[in-house]
Amino acid sequence: MFLAKILVAEGSKDLPVGQPIAFLPSFSETNTNPALLFSNRNIQDIYMAFRGLHDADPLDPSVLLLQDRHRSHFVDTEQLQDVLRPHQQMRAFLSLWRMDPRIRPYVIRVGFYGIYRLGHIIIDWPLITCLVERWRPETHTFHVPLGEMTITLQDVAIILGLRIDGPAVTGTCMIDVAELCGELLGVTPPADALRGLTISIRWLCQQLSTPGPDVDEVALERSARGFILALMGSFLFPDKKGVHVHLCFLPLLRDFT
Repeated sequence: MFLAKILVAEGSKDLPVGQPIAFLPSFSETNTNPALLFSNRNIQDIYMAFRGLHDADPLDPSVLLLQDRHRSHFVDTEQLQDVLRPHQQMRAFLSLWRMDPRIRPYVIRVGFYGIYRLGHIIIDWPLITCLVERWRPETHTFHVPLGEMTITLQDVAIILGLRIDGPAVTGTCMIDVAELCGELLGVTPPADALRGLTISIRWLCQQLSTPGPDVDEVALERSARGFILALMGSFLFPDKKGVHVHLCFLPLLRDFT
């Protein structure tokens, strides 16, 4: 099989000029040179082949059972045409909390410095929208014309610098908020800084972003825990507004060794 992609030239009937079209011609039955095939084949047939490759509906509905509720279905039926605008909180976090150089060794030690260095990412919104339309929750893969693709742990490690080897990281949500924050952060959050088991990132910044000039290692570790916790809530596990982070991650930052 040979994958070809060409652009519609001026004067092509019923096709917009510049429209990219693709098809998969088979050479098993002919020895035709691919370059000659493009000039001999009717351009309308090529365009129809392209349309078939990009049909949003699955050929076999026995696996992709959620098609009638999938975004691609609504796009294909012209019920939905808007471009997604995901929330981004990293820029707000970086402007809110400038990392103290003294806590950098702790952030590096636990493996989160790569995320901090990544900083704010300029997102291609239409590309993200296309990926959402190709993502299938039934198989946890992107369905593209050339097959299925997914995000692997190796991708995460290369892009974010996070560790993916060793035992799985697990925790519990059965926590005493006042006791846990008092032990690991050195401060107890007031009621208005909490929402269930989540804590305000702004409150963490106000309490822990500027350790004094003569603080000991314990205070620096507490500031580092607050910074990493806020970083996780702003980049890895943000809520819809990006203003709170779940405290279930805090016990995992108990030991910096």
